[in-house]
Amino acid sequence: MPSYATMSPSDIRMEIRKKHIVKPTSGMSRGYAQANLVILKKDLAFDFLLFCQRNPKSCPLLDVTEPGSPIPRLVAPTGDIRTDIPKYRIYKKGKWVEEVEDIVDYWEDDMVGFLIGCSFTFENALLKNGISIRHIEEDCNVPMYKTNIPCTKAGYFEGFTVVSMRPIPENEVVRAVQVTSRFPSVHGAPVHVGNPQSIGISDLSQPDFGDAVSIKENEVPVFWACGVTPQAVAMQVKPELMITHSPGHMFITDLIDEKLGVF
Repeated sequence: MPSYATMSPSDIRMEIRKKHIVKPTSGMSRGYAQANLVILKKDLAFDFLLFCQRNPKSCPLLDVTEPGSPIPRLVAPTGDIRTDIPKYRIYKKGKWVEEVEDIVDYWEDDMVGFLIGCSFTFENALLKNGISIRHIEEDCNVPMYKTNIPCTKAGYFEGFTVVSMRPIPENEVVRAVQVTSRFPSVHGAPVHVGNPQSIGISDLSQPDFGDAVSIKENEVPVFWACGVTPQAVAMQVKPELMITHSPGHMFITDLIDEKLGVF
């Protein structure tokens, strides 16, 4: 099996395009930023751009494609958002109707793609600081949960924040906050530490997206805003069509993650 962690972003994207990789991308091309994806028709693009601007913790924008172009020129000029993500989700009128491995057949000339920063990016910095990542250890997807934290409404779009969760040893929580706060372009510092019930999560063993992970003694659940938030918003506001990445299956960019940090 190839070492996905050390492969270049362009090589990973090509393997995904060839459908040789169909799995969550956490830990792949370490040192490079990963991105969530939202694709909408042009008539809703401005409202969603405004939504991202008003909700930068959940939706920190890295790039926006030209209408009709699948090429994210700022973050990966050799990439293609139609083919370079392992799995996509198709939402019609707020309902998830299909999961596919490319969206070539869905692509239309008035579509706009939004690349949104992903917390997988700062995981490399956590690892460098000796903080382990449980979903990487257990070779599964990061657990993600709907919360009661409201997003700021923008035009057509409104809803509640989705968070990703990582168990952190009690004595490393402050360091984890310090490390991730340096990366505001990929969600930044946690939005909550500790009691999940206070943000509307009743059972950590039942994530709304992704996979449950083990939480060991003397570990604290730490929650970061998540780029899956637009999928929860889509379920609420029901646009005619929205295409997204499948949770945990990201677009790997050519951006070096340390250059997204604030030091």
